[in-house]
Amino acid sequence: MKVKVFDESHEKDLEKAINDFISTENPEIMDIKFSVSIGVFSEEQIYCFSALIVYR
Repeated sequence: MKVKVFDESHEKDLEKAINDFISTENPEIMDIKFSVSIGVFSEEQIYCFSALIVYR
């Protein structure tokens, strides 16, 4: 079993990275964990979209 971690600042970038991984590696996916974090720096909101894929 292996894991792959993705971390992007925009949800569409995360979606593209995961889709690219699936189409090129063709993994047997066991599970996907998804997380969103939000931080505030001054007046700016900073988002972090992450996914962990467990695969064979």
